[in-house]
Amino acid sequence: MARLWARVIKDHRIERQDTYPCSWGEEGEALTEMCKQFDIPRPIWLPKHEREYASFRRTAFLKEHFIEEVEFDRLEIEFLDDTGKKRRSTDPRNQF
Repeated sequence: MARLWARVIKDHRIERQDTYPCSWGEEGEALTEMCKQFDIPRPIWLPKHEREYASFRRTAFLKEHFIEEVEFDRLEIEFLDDTGKKRRSTDPRNQF
């Protein structure tokens, strides 16, 4: 079972956090549900976020990524894979 971990951060402290079950590729639906739980607007998903999420399985949304005014500094999401498989890097510099 995989989960999406969302954290609302204000002044370098986690104000709220929660996980939501999802699978790879369903992060949009999970993000929408997390925002409903936190009672915050849904952020704009930009190509920058797509690249970060695909490469690192995590991304962060700053205040400028929301249409409405928000009371926190950033919203971070991270995909947690509980299958026990370690994801190997495809970077040739890590092949030793």
